[in-house]
Formats: sequence, C-alpha cells, structure tokens
Amino acid sequence: MKQTAAILLDMDGTLVDAFAPIVHALNCTLREFGLPPMSETEIKRHTGKGECSMISLFGDNREAAARRFLEFHDQRLFDIQPLPGAEPLLQWLYDHDIPVAIVTSKSQSRAEAQLEHLAWRHYFDVVVGLTEGRRQKPDPHTLQIACEHLGIAPMQAIMIGDGTADMKAASAIGAKPIGISGHFSTDELSMAGAAFCFSNLNEVKSWLETVIS
Repeated sequence: MKQTAAILLDMDGTLVDAFAPIVHALNCTLREFGLPPMSETEIKRHTGKGECSMISLFGDNREAAARRFLEFHDQRLFDIQPLPGAEPLLQWLYDHDIPVAIVTSKSQSRAEAQLEHLAWRHYFDVVVGLTEGRRQKPDPHTLQIACEHLGIAPMQAIMIGDGTADMKAASAIGAKPIGISGHFSTDELSMAGAAFCFSNLNEVKSWLETVIS
C-alpha cells in the first residue's frame, strides 16, 4: 500500500439502506410525544448531521423518547438492504487485505446484529458503534477508537461516509474524508471537510483502486 493503511466506513446511508427502521421509529416516537412527523429526507439529513440525539427534538423528554425510539426501531431491525456497490467494494478491500473498520453512530449491538444479518461481519477488522461513554460523530472519538484498534495513525486512514458528521469527524482527527453525495450535496460535504466527493460506491471503489496498491 501507499500512505493509506486502512479504510473507515460509515454504515447507514453509506453501505446500507438502514433508514426504514429509523424513519419508522422516529415518526412513531414523534407521534407518541405529540410532535409532527418528519419526512424521510428530513430524517436522513438529521441523522447525517450527527445530531439525532433526541435533545433537539424532545428536550427534557429525550431519555424517555430515546427508549421508545429504540423499542420501535427494533420492531424493524432487519428491514435493511445493501446499497449498490457495497458488496463489490467490501470484497475488493477484503481480497487486498486492506484493514477496514465500521464507524457508526448506531448502537454497537444493533450494528453487530445487522452486519451478521447481512453476512458481512467477516469483512471488518473492527466495528465501532455507540456504547456508554462513546461520543457520537461529528466528535472524532469513535474514529480514534477504530484507528487505535487497527494500530494506525489517523492520518493513515480514509473515512468514507454520506453525512456531514462523517466529514467533520475525519477532518478533526486528520483522516482523509471522502463523501458520497445524496442526502447532502457535494458542496455541503466539501464545506464539512470532504477531500473528494463521489455519487456512489462504484465510483469510490474505482478511485481507491488508483490510490491503494
């Protein structure tokens, strides 16, 4: 390999269309607490900003709302699909012995369960989701944990994600942020720190083939 030693990957919206459980859960919770529902696009952008902590939406009721959100979410935990190009990218990284980590703001247990459901767990050297004490992106805390586990310096990592939180977290830690436009525009991702932006994972794979030998 060249300078890049590992790939860090966001999960929801990057590798997996896992928004059906999230949209279902958030709108059920909003209705239960007497608040108006959000569109799928609004929820995807809210999640991608890394601020879906229930604080801005539910205020003092955030802890109760968070519990209900997870209960609703788990009703549809496996209502997920791989995004186009995800499997070829993961297989290419695996075949080339490139260390790969998932870095997600989903809970650790749910991320692990969904990856097992997809039969993808073997593709990843480490999965870093949220547990007690871990700070959510755009804080770079979970990226730092992934790099430490992989035994690399952050500047040796490429972080690939679809949200502004992914770009900000990677920039903060010195990793190279690579954006996938869709829920956020190329301009939004670039303003958040993206070094390059692509429209899909097939384009990302083609680019990686030029920068990693």
